[in-house]
Order: sequence, then structure tokens, then C-alpha cells
Amino acid sequence: MTKILALFLILIAAIQVIKPLGWPGLKKRSDAWKLVAGVVAVTVASVILSALFQGL
Repeated sequence: MTKILALFLILIAAIQVIKPLGWPGLKKRSDAWKLVAGVVAVTVASVILSALFQGL
């Protein structure tokens, strides 16, 4: 599930670079970094959660 979410956010970031989405906070092409930061945060959170619950 996390990989699908990360892939979806990366695709949205690529679209943002090509043509800005116009969503609040994403009006310019240079705002794609916000989406990339979201992908990184989701990935880090999934790694931490999987490490915490691996021993269960």
C-alpha cells in the first residue's frame, strides 16, 4: 500500500512540474518539492513502522 501511495505522489509531482495543478499551495511549478517531501515522509514513516512491528 505504501509503495502505491509513494508512486501516486511521485506521479502527481511529475505532473506538477509539467503543468501546475492549481491546488492550494501548489500554484507554481517550483512547488513540486512539497510533493517530493511528502513522498520522503511517507517512505520514512513506513520504514519506521515496519521496523517497529517486525518483531511482533
